[in-house]
Amino acid sequence: MDTMDLYRRAQDGFGTVLAAVPADRWDAPSACAEWSVRDVAGHVVWGQHQLAAWATGEHYAETAGAPGAPHPAVLAGADPVATWRAARAASAATLTEEALHHRITLPGLGDIPLAGVVTLLITDLVAHRWDIGSATGQDVRLEPDLVAVAFDWARANVVRRPGFFGPELDAPAGADEQTRLLAFLGRRA
Repeated sequence: MDTMDLYRRAQDGFGTVLAAVPADRWDAPSACAEWSVRDVAGHVVWGQHQLAAWATGEHYAETAGAPGAPHPAVLAGADPVATWRAARAASAATLTEEALHHRITLPGLGDIPLAGVVTLLITDLVAHRWDIGSATGQDVRLEPDLVAVAFDWARANVVRRPGFFGPELDAPAGADEQTRLLAFLGRRA
């Protein structure tokens, strides 16, 4: 399966968990330090807008949803599900074959093609799907191929500092790959 197919599946899974958030749980704390469920949703919406800007070569000055931003909830809006869907659709329209070859420079990752950022966003979507699901009482079983891609990316590129990923945790003996990935990303499953 190609990266874009995996990315669309990661988006689908994230959207499914987001749509199942009970109305009274948007402000619940998430596994992301100092972020609520709505903050996590706002951060992921920000990622879609940033990806579209990179794809089109436009400058995206919004920083409220960047990793470590204090209150990305502002980007989720009053209806985080509708906001996510609109951001996803707008971003998808920009991800042409040509755009995926554009090169961008990211702190900690250097000069990479936009297609490489798509793999980063698979990891982001997988992690934040679990963050939102676990914070809202959903049983999130991540697809093994998405876990594998996210784990490979994380092992090669993870940034451990406040606002990014926390310290690696020890996974329980005999843990499945999903639990090991989550522990690697600083989350307790």
